[in-house]
Amino acid sequence: MNNPSGDRALAYALARIGLGINIALHGLARLPHITPFAVNMRTEFSQTILPGPLVELAGYGIVIAEAILGVMVLFGLRLRAALVGGMMLMFLLEFGTCLRQEWNTAGIQLIYVGFYATLLATLQYHRPPAVNPIDRQAA
Repeated sequence: MNNPSGDRALAYALARIGLGINIALHGLARLPHITPFAVNMRTEFSQTILPGPLVELAGYGIVIAEAILGVMVLFGLRLRAALVGGMMLMFLLEFGTCLRQEWNTAGIQLIYVGFYATLLATLQYHRPPAVNPIDRQAA
């Protein structure tokens, strides 16, 4: 049976899960190595106008934000806020990448921005998990 609404919801869920896995694992895989990652960013940005301590601090924040926002997107938790937060994170990354004049990476980051924007623009297709029947009785 043809169910366009259900198909859109399924496509949305699969795209959201794909993005969530990608972003969550960016952060979660870096968590055990967060300090070397942040220190390395300081070195990578040493030729830009950004102060080293700010870059290093941002390195810690990026890893934590990727892990949290990625898990939120993956599981559809506070999805609108997670998608907006993900776009803000991408703007931060894009800014740094452009300062370093890494145009290929900047192009890839624009794809992420587009993906986030598409999920945000089609948020009506998100179907949150059903409420637990026990919780429904208590309400």
